[in-house]
Amino acid sequence: MTVKPYNEEGATKKGEVKNMFNTIAPRYDLLNHLLSLGIDKSWRTKAINTLKHLDNPKVLDVATGTGDLAIKAHNILKCPIVGSDLSAGMLEIARDKVKQLGLENMITFAEADSEALPFSDNQFDAVTVAFGVRNYENLDKGLSEMARVIRSGGQMVILEFSKPRHFPFKQIYMFYFKYILPFMGGLISRDRKAYEYLPQSVLAFPDGEAFEEHLRNAGITPQRRISLTCGIATIYVGLKQ
Repeated sequence: MTVKPYNEEGATKKGEVKNMFNTIAPRYDLLNHLLSLGIDKSWRTKAINTLKHLDNPKVLDVATGTGDLAIKAHNILKCPIVGSDLSAGMLEIARDKVKQLGLENMITFAEADSEALPFSDNQFDAVTVAFGVRNYENLDKGLSEMARVIRSGGQMVILEFSKPRHFPFKQIYMFYFKYILPFMGGLISRDRKAYEYLPQSVLAFPDGEAFEEHLRNAGITPQRRISLTCGIATIYVGLKQ
């Protein structure tokens, strides 16, 4: 079953996700850092650190949102970054951030569908995405598009929520995730359905080995799987042969 934010009759998941992010964009960063207690910042650093061996790479950050991972990638890798996202509202904030940092010439953005990227085959040395792939309407199509624009020998790095599996952390976290987070997120964003969708989409998402099988189907060979903070999130690192 497809999990959608609003479950409107006749609406596509892609359309609902786009509308959701346009709605919550002004408070997205505040909620991200508040609800994760700031841990999401260290997760992004660890994800980008998996690319530190690359020399001046061309990097695409898909589902870039407000640009946090793109900015982190530039700061660590010291290279130009292209970010793409479906939501104009999120990109507006991303561009404002980059302008304030004086990085307009180093980090650029494109409004684009992750399942139909407007880039050439083999254009990038690495493609990254943080907390975006579970929002794809067609996961395999989105991953295949990401793989298409990576050169042979290039890398894909995906940071995504996953499901803790060990007692008692699993039980404690799931209570927070399913009840407290939607309440707090809804209160601040004024869109409770968006934050009810978050745990629903994570629970429905194929994580761990199941997700790595999707990577293989897209032509990406899994190299590393890094569990973060007792399994709340996972970094997947893959290679395009």
